[in-house]
Amino acid sequence: MSAGARAHSHGLVDDSIKRSQNGLRAVGLALLVLGATAIAQTVVFAASGSVALLADLIHNFGDAATAIPLGIAFVLRSARGERLAGLAVVFAIFVSACVAGYEAVVRIIDPRDVEHLGALVAAGALGFVGNWIAALIRSRAGRRLNSAALIADGAHARADAYVSLAVVASAAALYAGLDIVDPLIGLGITAVILRITWASWNTVRGDHSH
Repeated sequence: MSAGARAHSHGLVDDSIKRSQNGLRAVGLALLVLGATAIAQTVVFAASGSVALLADLIHNFGDAATAIPLGIAFVLRSARGERLAGLAVVFAIFVSACVAGYEAVVRIIDPRDVEHLGALVAAGALGFVGNWIAALIRSRAGRRLNSAALIADGAHARADAYVSLAVVASAAALYAGLDIVDPLIGLGITAVILRITWASWNTVRGDHSH
């Protein structure tokens, strides 16, 4: 930091610390909500074996994990760190898409019975609620703090909320005897995740606010 910057930093330190605290609070709350959602969905997946639910919970775990680089960036109060955290978010989204897509293809090649459809519906609904709450937390904090990384994460979680409803649709298809629909919905979720990856990449890449 230059002497001039130090001379004029006193009035900015409090704002910087406040921004860091607010960012950490938003990241922590979203982590708590999505982590609990993904854990609950994992229990249902273990019982049901739905690949659509697997794709959703993989994505929710990846989404929750993005709290780690974002949290580090806010602790360091680094604009560059926050930008890198945004890129880490994008990478996590892309990896989750790859995993979900792979599992869907495997299930198409090697079909398996899916059970406990009532629990599957509940898991999809839970995914919707958890992601919607996380999206509200992240988007509001992102706009308030002018953070492209948080805004991208908020948009990601909002889209995930709708993706979780695909799990409910999968349960309905399975109930009707259309077993192939479950892995096809898993592929559909993969396509949505890839679209979110591209949109989030553009958001983070275009962030010149800091």
